[in-house]
Amino acid sequence: MNLNEKVYDISEAGSIEPEGDRTIALQIGPSHPGSGHMRIKTRMDGDIITKVDADIGFVHRTSEWLSERRQFIKAIPIVERIMLPDTVHANLAYVLALEKILNIEPPPRAQYLRSLAAEINRITSHLYGIGIFGIFLGSSTVYMWAFGDREPFIDLMEMLTGARITNSYIVPGGVRWEMPKGFKEKAESTLQYMENRFNDYNDIWAKNPVVEARTVNVGVVDRNRAISLGVVGPNLRASGVDYDTRKASPYAAYKDIDFEVPKMNHGDSYDRLLIRIEEIKQSIRIIRQILKDMPEGKIIADSIYSQLNPVMKKVFEQEQRVMFPAFFNQMRPAAAESIARVEAGRGEIFFYLKTNGDKYPYRFRWVTPSFRNLAYFSDVAVGYRLADLPAIYGSIDYFPPEADR
Repeated sequence: MNLNEKVYDISEAGSIEPEGDRTIALQIGPSHPGSGHMRIKTRMDGDIITKVDADIGFVHRTSEWLSERRQFIKAIPIVERIMLPDTVHANLAYVLALEKILNIEPPPRAQYLRSLAAEINRITSHLYGIGIFGIFLGSSTVYMWAFGDREPFIDLMEMLTGARITNSYIVPGGVRWEMPKGFKEKAESTLQYMENRFNDYNDIWAKNPVVEARTVNVGVVDRNRAISLGVVGPNLRASGVDYDTRKASPYAAYKDIDFEVPKMNHGDSYDRLLIRIEEIKQSIRIIRQILKDMPEGKIIADSIYSQLNPVMKKVFEQEQRVMFPAFFNQMRPAAAESIARVEAGRGEIFFYLKTNGDKYPYRFRWVTPSFRNLAYFSDVAVGYRLADLPAIYGSIDYFPPEADR
């Protein structure tokens, strides 16, 4: 059978027009087939997948439209809510693009604090993905472990930023809060706890013969195919491509940090699991360096500090907390455009921002890693059995609201 031939025409749910007697159409979802809502329209020859159509849009958040109708500072909470497991990176990518237009350079300490928050968030994002992958493969134990092990890191984020998930920690010119007393000690105990858990994950998950049987050589994408499909993040590196935005185009404090970019060679579902574990190990390494080498100084740029009134300056000096000056609500950047790239938990975020002198962005455009990895999912599942679909989908760590930005 020619897998490229048109076997079904599915334009709406329930509208299925067979054109042959060997194939059937199977619709999965949109009632929460995994992490979020998406309808997966598959075409089957027996139990062999001949086509996958990932039908997105069920949780569209209109982040771009809303942000173009908000003052610049008020767009920060909007971008975070599209990427709830990975909010810091969305926050950071937008602020980096805005800072280029405003010509603001955060001080070194703020840069380190940004990277600190980003790496803690990377760990929580990967543990989220590992837990969801566990559910896809029928392991409620791994799901409970991973989500339970997220909690100490979420507690760290709350201690650092004042919020558990939607932190809104990074602002133009720096960060909102100074690192609190006792944070280093709490962070080190949390890192040691996670390191002690790796052997447990290895025994019950990574080296589990059932997991290996369901993921090894399943959903294979080689290096060249991954590049041509535009795959990003851990999925790209699992196919052997040595690319990470933190190395290729350093931002925040990454130019001063020594770390490795893990990569695998086979590009299968198993490698996409292992690489996230390896990235957690590297994030632990980065966090320790940041806490050890963090420079002294302000957490906000001088150009922002100078705009604070005497009361705000007093609050800042006493509490190391930034209260926004009025110009953040009143600013009207001159006509300009900028881009920013950030390596988030699921891959590279690309931001494009254009201003025209108004108090709102003229064009607010961003591309999320889950959206870019969607073509990857639609391509990689073809030729495998229907029973392999959960393993392939789970290994990609796709987050539908992130694609439905």
